Amino acid sequence: MASPDTARETNAKIDEHWIEHLNDGSHVLIRPIRPEDREREAEFIRNLSPQSRHFRFLGAVKEASPALLDTLLQTDHSHRMAFVALAYQDGKLIEVGVSRYAASEENGHCECAVTVADAWQRRGLGTALMRHLIETARQNGFQQMYSVDDAANTHLQALAHELGFQRTRDPEDATLVIHRLEL
Repeated sequence: MASPDTARETNAKIDEHWIEHLNDGSHVLIRPIRPEDREREAEFIRNLSPQSRHFRFLGAVKEASPALLDTLLQTDHSHRMAFVALAYQDGKLIEVGVSRYAASEENGHCECAVTVADAWQRRGLGTALMRHLIETARQNGFQQMYSVDDAANTHLQALAHELGFQRTRDPEDATLVIHRLEL
């Protein structure tokens, strides 16, 4: 059972949120993902273009299965973390972006991903989400963050370069690249 101090620290992380101002003057609320975001996350994935879904999942995913949603919403704010970006659209709070990491089998390493709704791309949202994710990974003691991405995803390659990730071809699949950032 968690100590009272650990429970307070976890609750503080869950309640953490901030407003991020984007390059075009719009703004979003960014906070850790919560279990009650389940339907919002499913709708976010459903509303991505086929290309954006392919780039995120490296395959044909149209709907998030219950098992996939369980995985995406399972965070502990240390080994598994996710931030959502939320904005109002037609009076409804919707998810417009998400970044996440999960500890990998190699000690001190975590795999990351970022996805931005098609209409919200090229506004600086991916950069904002990743900066918060990188800082959180550093605070949680990770030494390296990496992602495996489609080599055709030029927007992600530009973002990774901007954030200081190094890119190499995946030695097992020429259609993929691996981005690594020393933390």
